[in-house]
Amino acid sequence: MGDTLGSVQPQVHLGPLTIQTFGICFALGFAACGLLAARRLGELGLPRDWAYETIFAGLVGGLVGARLDYVVENWNTAHRDLLGSLFSGSGLVWYGGMIGGALGVVLWAWRRNFLGLRLLDYAAPPLALGYAIGRIGCQVSGDGDYGIRSSLPWAMGYPHGTVPTPPGVTVQPTPIYETVSMCLLAYLLWRMRDRVRPGVVFACYLLLSGLERFLVEFIRRNSEVLAGLTAAQLESLALCAAGLVWLVAMARGGGLERLRASGVAQAH
Repeated sequence: MGDTLGSVQPQVHLGPLTIQTFGICFALGFAACGLLAARRLGELGLPRDWAYETIFAGLVGGLVGARLDYVVENWNTAHRDLLGSLFSGSGLVWYGGMIGGALGVVLWAWRRNFLGLRLLDYAAPPLALGYAIGRIGCQVSGDGDYGIRSSLPWAMGYPHGTVPTPPGVTVQPTPIYETVSMCLLAYLLWRMRDRVRPGVVFACYLLLSGLERFLVEFIRRNSEVLAGLTAAQLESLALCAAGLVWLVAMARGGGLERLRASGVAQAH
C-alpha cells in the first residue's frame, strides 16, 4: 500500500524529450507567483509588468544562492570538483535560494525605486505560494525531502524516486505536509494584505514560515548540527525570532491595534 501511495514520476518522456517533473513544478511555481504578484501590483497602482521583472530577478538570484548554499553545505565532496558542483543540474538548497532570490529582488527594487515595506509585503504571499508548489515537485520526483520511517496509514514509499526509499519501507510524506501548510499561509497572508499596517504581512511570513519549517524538521531525515537541531531548524529559529521581534516592535505601546491598518488607502 505504501509503495502504491508513494509512487512518483521523476521524469516525463515525450518522444525523444525527457522533462524533469521537479522542473515542471519549478516553472509552475514561478508562473503562479507572477500572476499573484501582478494582481497585487495592479491593486497598488503599479505596472503589472513589474511582476515578471521581479520573478526573473528572484529566479536568477535564487538559482545562484541555492547552488552556492548547496556547495557550502556539501563542501567535503563539492570542493573536489568545484566548477562541476557549481554548475551541476542537481542540488538546490531552499534557504540559499531564498537569500539569493531576495538579493536579486532588492537590486531590482532599488533600480525601480520600490524599496521599502510595500515591497516586502508584496513579496510575502508569492514566496509562500512558490514554496508550496515547489514541495509538490519534491513529492512527485521523490528527491529525498521525505521524512523518517513511519507506519502511519498515510505513510508512503518512494522506491522509484530520484532518491529512492528501500523496497517496502514507508516514510512521512513531509512534502505534502509542507505544501498544505504553506498554501494555507499564502492564503492567510493574501487575506491580510489590506487589513494590517505595512510590514506586518512580511513579519508574519517570517514568523510562520520559520515555525512551519522548524516543526517539520523533527520528522525529516536531516542531520543534527547543534543542540539536537538541524541546520534548517537553526535558520528557521532565526526567521521566527526576526518576525516576532518585528511584530512586537510594531505593536509596542498600542498592542495589537497598532498592527491594524487605519484604512485600505494606508495599505496601498
